[in-house]
Amino acid sequence: MTLRVTDIERFVINVPFRHRVRPWNELLVAKWGVIEIIKVTTSSRDIVGYGETLVHYTWQQVADETVGRVIGTNPAEHLADDSLGAGLQMALYDVVGQALGVPMYRLLSERKVRDWCPISWWNTKMPADLLAEEARDALAEGYLAHKIKVRPWFDVREQVQAISDVTPESYLIDLDWNGMLRTPGEALPVLRELDAWSRVGLFESPIRQDDVIGHAHLRGRLPRPLAEHFRKDLFPVWMRDDSLDAFVVFGAGVSGLMRQGQLAASFNKEFWLQVVGTGLTTAFTLHMGAVLSHATWPMVTGMNTLADDLIVEPIEIQHGLARTPERPGLGVTVDQEAIEKYRVDTSDVPETPLRILRFDLGDGRRRYYADMLQLWRDCREDRNMPVQPRNASLSFHDDDGTQEFAETHRRLRSAPLWDMDLAPAAWT
Repeated sequence: MTLRVTDIERFVINVPFRHRVRPWNELLVAKWGVIEIIKVTTSSRDIVGYGETLVHYTWQQVADETVGRVIGTNPAEHLADDSLGAGLQMALYDVVGQALGVPMYRLLSERKVRDWCPISWWNTKMPADLLAEEARDALAEGYLAHKIKVRPWFDVREQVQAISDVTPESYLIDLDWNGMLRTPGEALPVLRELDAWSRVGLFESPIRQDDVIGHAHLRGRLPRPLAEHFRKDLFPVWMRDDSLDAFVVFGAGVSGLMRQGQLAASFNKEFWLQVVGTGLTTAFTLHMGAVLSHATWPMVTGMNTLADDLIVEPIEIQHGLARTPERPGLGVTVDQEAIEKYRVDTSDVPETPLRILRFDLGDGRRRYYADMLQLWRDCREDRNMPVQPRNASLSFHDDDGTQEFAETHRRLRSAPLWDMDLAPAAWT
């Protein structure tokens, strides 16, 4: 009898962040824990598949129309259809793998190139001492790679040194600026200086992504590999000029991710897979990493920032490598108790507290902001701040309920202010 999809359930959970990273994640990625769980039931009572979609951070959500289109059909018909949305495509791979008695990677390729895939610990913008604590946790949990977001409001030299002080020589630190170094002329001195630390792995997006001439200028002058997010429109130019060493393969469904990975491999360019989520997403990503020949840089799923991986048996991680599941489908068992524990009625999340952000430039100057997006614009788009000042730091002050705070925050919403423009207060 042909296998059919008989029902698709969708419900939302909200998984909290781990305690140490929570206040820093809340500054920009506060909603990453809001996840839609997709449960696919089939005409075979024993075959049920699961997937997940990060509601506020995904390449595509699951639409009502898509659900209606899949119910009643053979799940194998839809595996290559990236328009399904993240969670549903994941769940269908889980179902079909179970039906055939094979792990997901067997549905992607007849050739497996690795049993264990390199994996990275991930952190957003954080002070150096907290990153060192994160690195200690990463080592304890089997990681040997650490991707961090680098920004002008923290001194990257202090961050790299703090991590280096608590990790072995084999521990890799990958640095991601998201274009914050702006131009090759501003970027090159900083990148050359970072060559002093042996643990630095690669430089991701130091300048603006669309500065293809700048990438070509930088690559031959850099002491470390240069990486960028894969872009279909820019890929031919990057390859023509041989201006990048590696890619971030991201932002697509299975077919798109496999295509990006195969294109990179055709030019002998290494890459890492970046698909954010819990243990479900990590298992899903491992299956692709197992068959893509050039997926040799540590993958990023951000699983480490969440308080729960949502699976019964955790992903096995040792010596910086994660084992690809061998059981049919995704090869992991959903933790039903955890799902019920974090289940919520809405994908909306409570607003994070109003905060006043204080950027100390390290030379006595201080600048204040109403939120992280405003700080981002001031540093990158408007170019009002130096790209990587020494001894820089960021702190924040939560709403204390005073009229003074409310008035200051109101003023900051219009534009950032220097310390001389603010009356002395607790946060200045």
